[in-house]
Amino acid sequence: MPLARYSLNLAAVIVLTCGLSGSPSGEGASAEAGLGEARRIVALYRVDLAGFNLGNFQLTTVFRGSDYEMRGEGRFSVLEGLIYNWHGFTASKGRVTGNRPEPAMYALNYSGGDKSGQLRMVFDGGAVTEVSMIPRKKPNPHVIPITKEQLAGVLDPMTAAFLYVRSDNPNGDPNVCNQTIPVFDGEARFDLVLSPKRTVKLNKDASTGYSGFAAVCRVKFIPISGYRPDNPGIRLMSQTNEIEVWLVSLPGTPMYVPYRIVLPTLVGYGSATSTSFQINRGAKRASLAPLAR
Repeated sequence: MPLARYSLNLAAVIVLTCGLSGSPSGEGASAEAGLGEARRIVALYRVDLAGFNLGNFQLTTVFRGSDYEMRGEGRFSVLEGLIYNWHGFTASKGRVTGNRPEPAMYALNYSGGDKSGQLRMVFDGGAVTEVSMIPRKKPNPHVIPITKEQLAGVLDPMTAAFLYVRSDNPNGDPNVCNQTIPVFDGEARFDLVLSPKRTVKLNKDASTGYSGFAAVCRVKFIPISGYRPDNPGIRLMSQTNEIEVWLVSLPGTPMYVPYRIVLPTLVGYGSATSTSFQINRGAKRASLAPLAR
C-alpha cells in the first residue's frame, strides 16, 4: 500500500484499513443519548510512521438529533516536504438509527507528489449503491470480486473510525472491545474483529488531550474481497496480532472514541494519537460542499 494511504488510514483513525465503530451488546445506551441538541466534537490526532512525525489530522463531527456530518483534513510531510508531501480531505454524513450509524455519503479527495484522486460512495438503507473513483482503475483479474451481498450493512471508513462505540461506564469499559465491524473503503471489503486486551490509565500532559482510563482492544483485520491475495500490505495486516486501538470515553457523552491506534506497516510501525478533544454545544452546521459533489 502506498505511503499516502497509510497516512490517511492512521490519521482518520482508521485507517482506510483500520476503522472502528459498533455498539457493544448489553449496554442499552440510546442512539440519541446526550446528543439531542446540536453538538460539535473536534478531535486532533498526531500521526507518526516509522519514527517520523508525518503531521496532524483534524476530525470534526457535528450531531443534530439523529443526523451527523463528519469532516477530516490531514497534511503530512517528511523533512518539510522534501521527501514526502501529502494533503487530503475526507467526509461522511448519515444518521444514527437504533444502535448503529447508517451512512448516506462518503467522500475522499487527496493529492501528493504527482498523484491525486477522488472517491465518492453513496449508501441507501445501509448498503452501498454507488461508487465513483477518479482516476478510474482498470479491472484486475487477480482481485477477489466483491458481491452485492457483501456491501449490505457496511460502514464507510470515516463513520467506522469515530461512530460509535458506547457504554454507560466511562472508566475504560472492556466491553466496548467485544465487536466485529464490517467496513468498505471504496475498494476493499473487510471486517475488523475487536477483543479486550487491557485497561490503561492516561494522565493528561503536554502531549495528550485526555485524562482517564482507556480500554485497549486487540484488532484483527479480516480481508473479505476487493483485494489481491498476494498484496504484501494486506498479507501483513491480516497475519499480525499487533494492531491495537485505545478507546476512551468522551466527557459528557455516552460515546467511546479512538485515543490511539497502533499498527505495523511495510515501512515500520504507525500510530495516530489524540492531542486534543473539544466539545461545543449549539454548533453550526458543518459544510461538506467541497467533498459532496
